[in-house]
Amino acid sequence: MYGPQAQPCERCDDVVALLPSSEDYTDRDFDALRARLQSLVLSVFPEWSDFDVASFGNLLLEMFAFVGDVLGYYQDALARESRLVTATQRRHVISLAKMLGYRLSGAQAATATVRFSLARPPAAAVTLPPGMVVRTPQITEPVRFQLLAPTVIPAGATPPEVVAVVEHSKTHVQLVDARGAPALEVPLDFGPYLDGSASATTAQGEFSEVESFLSSRPSDRHFQVMVDPTDRATLRFGDGSAGVPPTGTVRVTYKIGGGAQGNVHAGQLTVVEGAFVDAHGNPVQVSAVNPEPASGGVNRQSIASAKLLAPESLRAPSRTVTREDFEINAQRLPGVARALMLTANEDPSIAENSGILFVVPRTDVSAAMPTPALRNQVLRQVTEVYPCTLTFQVSVQSPVYRRVDVAARVFLQPSATPGAVRDLVRAALAAYFRVSEADGTPNPAIHFGYYLGQRAGGGHGEIAWSDVFNVIRDTPGIRKIGDARTDLLLGGMPSDLRLALREFPALGAVVLRDGTTGAVL
Repeated sequence: MYGPQAQPCERCDDVVALLPSSEDYTDRDFDALRARLQSLVLSVFPEWSDFDVASFGNLLLEMFAFVGDVLGYYQDALARESRLVTATQRRHVISLAKMLGYRLSGAQAATATVRFSLARPPAAAVTLPPGMVVRTPQITEPVRFQLLAPTVIPAGATPPEVVAVVEHSKTHVQLVDARGAPALEVPLDFGPYLDGSASATTAQGEFSEVESFLSSRPSDRHFQVMVDPTDRATLRFGDGSAGVPPTGTVRVTYKIGGGAQGNVHAGQLTVVEGAFVDAHGNPVQVSAVNPEPASGGVNRQSIASAKLLAPESLRAPSRTVTREDFEINAQRLPGVARALMLTANEDPSIAENSGILFVVPRTDVSAAMPTPALRNQVLRQVTEVYPCTLTFQVSVQSPVYRRVDVAARVFLQPSATPGAVRDLVRAALAAYFRVSEADGTPNPAIHFGYYLGQRAGGGHGEIAWSDVFNVIRDTPGIRKIGDARTDLLLGGMPSDLRLALREFPALGAVVLRDGTTGAVL
């Protein structure tokens, strides 16, 4: 340090001059490495001036630059894939999430109620076997559903029909000779595997699935399912100290299928595959139709969703205690997109020591209600899988949707087509109000009124009038929105739309009027 009487240090200046110049370690592609190698060669061999492409010396330089480029890529990939927040490959995300005790969910199968009928009352009972296929009429890539349980149309039934539940899945059976091998692994032949569908039996009895063998005793008949990035599953059995090894022939039954493509519209399941006879052997013709659309089909969990939910799962590893724990554990289910837990602390109308858990299903349908099966699954998730306090009473309910009708007076660009602009505006508004993004992560613009209110710093949430204005104005083909106060209405009002704590916004009717002609687009 230089004081008032200090003199400049010449030795320090000499040392600083000897320090190497700073290097840019991010510039490691082929071209940069070749240029730096040429500079290094010239500093050592000034007489080397032949850097022609065909020269042998240049060939060596480019070879080393190429190797350096490849090694640099490997180093970057290793660094990127070793962290959950930056990993891009599914197999690495699966491994990193497993270290946190989190397992990525697979696809879920859609179910539908189908009415099977005959042309005339049968002379004898007609039994429809489990596994029979009913599908959509497309010639290429039809969507196939299977009957889950045997269904009987009684003799003389009028009308000769029966209603049954079908699932967008296919059941497979696989036999394996175990021979008492410890830690036996059985790769399943087909995929994509449906989570929770595997069952295994031997002469020892039926084996049950567990998440891990940490609490398995030597006599427990347990197995673990591991799913790879291609959605193929492998069953692992115990080694004798944690879980008993299977002996003899292992019969594994499992299902494949699932996904959002199973959410077919009403009236689409009309083709029945196979031939059928009644109890006397007389052939009968079976027809089918689904009066209601299929529901419950969900694609496998995306990488972006796993990156968000895996660290969050550490906040509620094995129990459901706090208000946020109920929401976190509910959203672990692949069929749940959003959840809100309200107690007497947030809503005085709720009784003490109880709470209401509102769940929004993961679907592309606006304002969709969770099915009773999904609500029961959520209740089991927060009370049994991740147990809550015994004295606390929780009720799982459907969300209270707040319909947001949009009416706007717009002026089109000269070259715009009214019908095309109308469709683009509706698509843009649907994207703004969708529950989840395309990658499976929650849409940050839409939530329950409770959280939108917290974001705004007030007690009530709101849908900002200006946000909807910007969505419409920025749509291609829109020149401007009218400047009158009533030229943009949300729910019939020219202002922000306020939401109660338990309300969830959903896009309603969209009415666009041409500002020049006054016609409805």
